[in-house]
Amino acid sequence: MNRPTLKTPFCERVGIEYPIISAGMGPVAGTGDPVATGDLCAAVSNAGGLGMIGGVAYSPDQLRAEIRKVRSLTDKPFGVDLLLASTFLWERPTGPMPTGPVVAGEPKEERFPAEYRAGVGQIAADLGITVEKAPQEEGTMGSWVPQGKSWAGCQMEVLLEEKVPVFASGLGSPAPFAEALKANGTTILSLVGNVRGARRVAQGGADYVVAQGTEAGGHTGKIGTLALLPQVMDAVAPLPVIAAGGIASGRALAGVLAMGADAAWCGTPFLVSNEANQPDLQKQRIIDASAEDTEVTRLYSGKTMRNITNPFILAWERSGLQALPMGQQAALIRDLEYSIKKAGRKDLLMNAAGQTSGMLTQQRPAAEILTEMVDEAADVLARRNPDRIQVSV
Repeated sequence: MNRPTLKTPFCERVGIEYPIISAGMGPVAGTGDPVATGDLCAAVSNAGGLGMIGGVAYSPDQLRAEIRKVRSLTDKPFGVDLLLASTFLWERPTGPMPTGPVVAGEPKEERFPAEYRAGVGQIAADLGITVEKAPQEEGTMGSWVPQGKSWAGCQMEVLLEEKVPVFASGLGSPAPFAEALKANGTTILSLVGNVRGARRVAQGGADYVVAQGTEAGGHTGKIGTLALLPQVMDAVAPLPVIAAGGIASGRALAGVLAMGADAAWCGTPFLVSNEANQPDLQKQRIIDASAEDTEVTRLYSGKTMRNITNPFILAWERSGLQALPMGQQAALIRDLEYSIKKAGRKDLLMNAAGQTSGMLTQQRPAAEILTEMVDEAADVLARRNPDRIQVSV
């Protein structure tokens, strides 16, 4: 059977067959390890899409190894997704390395307000968790950052040295690195959740703005994809725009392409792929979920993040506590998260996923997921709609 043709200018620019990008999902399953590793990235690229490595949690050495692993598995284009929020751009201060994520001025545990310490203690009691102090090395992502350098800067050096074809900023503006990336031949994608952010990343050097609707899993905004996409397109024209959020089928892919998107950024459908680096329990919870079984919470990172709901999230939302800034929030719940893992309560771990969870019914290879989306989109655009909709111009 012949493969359908489904191409956009984005495909031509980056050298792929189909306008589907697998989201660069980092540690979104509560394990501390990225979900979009080299295996998933290469599988999507080999199937004709653009695979992305979720690189935020990797040290430079690990990131370089993962990039080279992808190149050992495919000769097709691929990309790396990093976070460029201010947390990751600050230089590491001099002095001893703090526990928890690297955040300038991060408060020590005893400096958390009493109401936060009491609130987290009450949540632990409600969940039946005895809180133990996390070991020094537990949750210390970024301990590899040298003094006087930033997290993102260290990782970006690797991307430039390895000449990665595509870079995506999952949070923040690419401005600090745009000139060097473009000189290196790298195409820059920047994810945003509102029009203000779209204008900022466009001015900051993005080649493509990725308009992500609130339906998406993981860090997400407040505006639905169908409302956000045309507003972003108008705001940054003639810069091309990619759609994200709620795209897990060929019908949805066809819809955003018809609206003028150059490609679709897809996360949730690939979360349940065989190659996704997360436990089967987390995958099964996504498969078992309905569209209403997700919750947007600031519990895990301090920023709004859509997850499969669980008792930990519900307890946090009932507490009335306002989340601390990114990095500090993770430090606040660090000991409780460690204790949850030690107790074997995997049902309480982060399990990022979008509202399309209700459409997903099985684990299967990433290539099969992508192929089905392409086939359905081609059918909708080439056959179903012309037969169903009469148009004259």
